[in-house]
Amino acid sequence: MSQQRILRFPRGFLWGTASAAYQCEGGNTNNQWYLWEQQGHIHSGDVCGQAADWWEYAENDFLLAEQMENNALRLSLEWSRIEPEEGRWDDTALERYRAMLLDLRRLRMTPVVTLHHFTDPLWFTERGGFAEAENIRLFVRYVEHVVATLQDVCSFWITINEPNVYAFQGYLRGIFPPGEKDLLRTFVVLRNLMQAHVEAFYAIRNLQPEALIGYCLHYRLFDPLNALSPLDRSAASLQESMFTWSALQAAETGRLTFPVGQVVPPLTHVAGTRDYHGVNYYTREMVRFDPLLPGEGFGRRVVRSNVPRNDEGINDGFGEIYPWGLYRVLKSIYQRTRGNKPFYITENGFSDRRDDFRPAALLAHLAVLQRASQDGIPVRGYFHWTLVDNFEWNDGWYVRFGLIELDPITQRRIPRRSASMFGEICQANAITEAIVERYAPELRESIFGKSGLQGKVIHV
Repeated sequence: MSQQRILRFPRGFLWGTASAAYQCEGGNTNNQWYLWEQQGHIHSGDVCGQAADWWEYAENDFLLAEQMENNALRLSLEWSRIEPEEGRWDDTALERYRAMLLDLRRLRMTPVVTLHHFTDPLWFTERGGFAEAENIRLFVRYVEHVVATLQDVCSFWITINEPNVYAFQGYLRGIFPPGEKDLLRTFVVLRNLMQAHVEAFYAIRNLQPEALIGYCLHYRLFDPLNALSPLDRSAASLQESMFTWSALQAAETGRLTFPVGQVVPPLTHVAGTRDYHGVNYYTREMVRFDPLLPGEGFGRRVVRSNVPRNDEGINDGFGEIYPWGLYRVLKSIYQRTRGNKPFYITENGFSDRRDDFRPAALLAHLAVLQRASQDGIPVRGYFHWTLVDNFEWNDGWYVRFGLIELDPITQRRIPRRSASMFGEICQANAITEAIVERYAPELRESIFGKSGLQGKVIHV
């Protein structure tokens, strides 16, 4: 009998899921996303309402994560609950978060806490939010208060989630609040968010010297639709530089990508202000040159019709399923930063209401991740987006990313097949041939065969 083939992950690897407060807790009515929702911007017409009801019953879902053999869980705190009015702290809210974090520790799961995940208190928005550099101090004050209160139950902090998405979607594309379309203002906001991370880093380090502190960026590849076209290549390169790499460059050098860095003030004191790389990866974009889109680098983003793809959103797709892109992203970060910090995949997931392709897509991405680890990239954890279906921002309940199906009306949970598979991988700390055979036998040779990963493509 031949020996079972296996792809092992490093000892002590963190396995978990990721979520955001507004999308899970329910009842968050004091931030700019609730106002955005009330103004009718949710494409599906849904309301967040109870969401997944985590404010009351998060611990029930933590038990489901424990049953999947997760040893970590990423969640975010809602600033507008903790500081509902400028300078007024709600101790009851912080005690609720303390109870959640204590429960995770009781279940032997490492809590990973995001301090800002897209939502701002209304009072902060009214002051201009992150478009005004003077407001950075208000965010840092919030961070100091939270960490001083919760440092005994958490030591792994993400300061800001996806500052590039927050800036580009809200200030360039206009599809997140505040709905603006101003290129220069986009990069002012991005610069201020990155500076806010830097100052929050120092604040946390002062309070909790042993803490792990970082941020997570949304890394998206932009490839030319026609690789032989210099115009397509130029448009793709410009979009990738601006969206994907400008924030990382600012964190490394203090300056945003040229030419934006020439008109936006540099960051200060950036050296060494991260303990890890937080990587959110979902897809890549194919780019075709379009002279009518100067605000988007003269590039029109398209998804080819002959590739595996996620379920569509209502007005915006979730793109191609491209596992090898994760390797490309990790390799590029490693080379751009001289491999100076460990990596955590802080988000990766798939919009798949019927759970048709999620098992295979998840297996393919994890196989690529293991390959990166084998090639010397220090990958230390993976957090799947997300545990249970949640209110997916502008798409509401229309798209589903959860390993566990949620009916938002009845609050009934039904674990999907992909949840069972993820649990088996977490328990083994490995992808075994038996797991692949059980959930996606069509990938067996792609994952374990001689021409699979070596050929740089896993076909989902």
